[in-house]
Amino acid sequence: MSRLFEEIDSQASPLGQISLRRRTIPALGNRDIYEVKLGDEFLMSSMFVAAEEALSTLGLAAVQGDSLSVVVGGLGLGYTAVAALNDERIAELLVVDALETVIGWHRDELVPLGKTLNADPRNRYVQGSFFDLATDPQTGFDPEHAGKTFDAILLDIDHSPSEYLNPANASFYTTENLSLMAQQLKPEGVFAMWSQNLPDPEFEALMKTVFSRVESHVVTFDNPFQGGEATNSVYVCVK
Repeated sequence: MSRLFEEIDSQASPLGQISLRRRTIPALGNRDIYEVKLGDEFLMSSMFVAAEEALSTLGLAAVQGDSLSVVVGGLGLGYTAVAALNDERIAELLVVDALETVIGWHRDELVPLGKTLNADPRNRYVQGSFFDLATDPQTGFDPEHAGKTFDAILLDIDHSPSEYLNPANASFYTTENLSLMAQQLKPEGVFAMWSQNLPDPEFEALMKTVFSRVESHVVTFDNPFQGGEATNSVYVCVK
């Protein structure tokens, strides 16, 4: 393979062919850029992680107390999970991902942050559908402790509340199913979610049917491919 590009792994998944790639773009500096593609669609890049990290920092800033138990929905390249572990109040972190392949990339340390996550005893990977576990409070997110409640749930899976990685995910974004997920939060627990778009007033109104406080944050970051700044959003909701 060229020094400028390498496909590290590519495997079939229930959502289609998923691949991990590494590239160098000399014009942007001599650093490795890691990318994940699902079929022909780019899912994530280590070039753009500000909003993924802000999901943790903004979400956890709204959480009160210590010895926190936190769920991250969507492992990706690990940036949300590592940002959460940077909060010294975290006692345990469950990272839920539906794809065994993605968890394997981290366990085998094929991605840079795998080593950090594997070395932290507070971190635990959970393979399963976030959306199935979210809407089953009797079982819940922790396979070792049925019905457990958490201080925060941080979600970064779909592109936005109306643009889904999998069409089946659409049913999660209803008052009924968001309420089922909220049963897994402690009183005053926080649900935070990433979106690639600016805040959506209709989604904010939906969240207010479940949560007592809903705030939207716009995260701005440099995008050299667009020749300027780009934006994502983080919704922070308090039970």
